[in-house]
Amino acid sequence: MVVFSKRKTLTITVERHRSVVVTAPEGTSPEKIRQIVESRKLWLYEKTRHAQKYSPLPHAPGKELVTGESLFYLGRQYRIELVDGGEQIEFAQKFLVPRALAGKPTMFREWFISRAEEKILPRVAVHAKNLGVSYKEAKIGDGKYRWGSCTPNDNVIFNWRLIKAPMFVIDYVLVHELAHLLEQNHTPQFWNIVKAQTPTMGKAKAWLQKNGALLEQEL
Repeated sequence: MVVFSKRKTLTITVERHRSVVVTAPEGTSPEKIRQIVESRKLWLYEKTRHAQKYSPLPHAPGKELVTGESLFYLGRQYRIELVDGGEQIEFAQKFLVPRALAGKPTMFREWFISRAEEKILPRVAVHAKNLGVSYKEAKIGDGKYRWGSCTPNDNVIFNWRLIKAPMFVIDYVLVHELAHLLEQNHTPQFWNIVKAQTPTMGKAKAWLQKNGALLEQEL
C-alpha cells in the first residue's frame, strides 16, 4: 500500500501481519517508488518472511465475563468478580462487574479506553518534552495492527489495548512513535534515540513479542 504525505522522505514499514506500507512525499512518481522498493527487496523479504512478532495464543482467544476469569491491566492479571447492583465497572485490585453488564463485554472496552486516555496521554507530553519534540495531537485509537503511529501531520495515535501492558512497555511505544518526529526511518540513529530514552527497550520488545496476541483480544 502506498500513502502520500507532506513529509520530504520516503519510508517503508512492515506491519505486524506482514503487510507493506510505503509512505511517500506528495508528487513522488510511481517509477521512483518502484525503484526504492526494489532497492529494499532483500530487507523486505527478510521482514515479511520472519516469524510473527509475537507468539501465537496456546488457546482460543476471548474471555467471558464470569467470576474467576481474569484480564490484563497495566501488565498484571486481575480477577473478575460479578457483583449485585451498580451501573459501571469498578477496579479495586480486581474488576467488580455489575451482573447487569455481564452480557455487555463492550463495556470493558470503554473502560479500558477511558483508562488509556487517563494514564497514557499525559505521559506522551512528558516524553515529548524529554525528547524536545512537539506534536499536534495525541489520541487513543483502535489500530488493529499497530500499537502506535505517527501520522504525516505529526499526530500521534496509540492503541487503547496498550493499557493492558506494563508501564515500561507503554513508555517504549510512546517514545518509539515520538522519535519518528526526529527520525522517520528505523535507522541506527533512530534506535539510539529510543534506547537513550527507554533503557528497558529490549525488555519491552520481548514482552510485546511474548504477550502481544493476548493484548489484541477485545477482553
